[in-house]
Amino acid sequence: MGMKKRNKASAEFSMSSLTDIIFLLLIFFMLTSSMVVPNALNLKLPGQSKSKQANQPKFPPSEVIINKNGTYVLNGSPAKKSSIEKAVRDQKKKTKKVSIIVVPHDDAPNESVVGILDIAYRYQVDAIMTDPK
Repeated sequence: MGMKKRNKASAEFSMSSLTDIIFLLLIFFMLTSSMVVPNALNLKLPGQSKSKQANQPKFPPSEVIINKNGTYVLNGSPAKKSSIEKAVRDQKKKTKKVSIIVVPHDDAPNESVVGILDIAYRYQVDAIMTDPK
């Protein structure tokens, strides 16, 4: 009987296409990670610090309360964003170590909170944000 044997399918796996894909993904992530510029805020959360506090600031930290309608209260008196920026700028001219305590309301707009944190970032001021009220 002249029966032909059937060819079995090869169970081998070609790694060349897989290595090509991995190589392209590696290049993609290397290129995109170099384009990312860290733009973080200098935010210190309340809590204990392990470092010693040798230099205390001359000024007590300014407290900025952000109400739920987006208005600001600076050290107990109503204020605008521009007056808060002016107060931070004046304190920064007098001493190098300036701190701001940001106390947002639970329903305060994010733009108001980020606006104050942006002021702290621009003038290189320590911003300490407390839990929302």
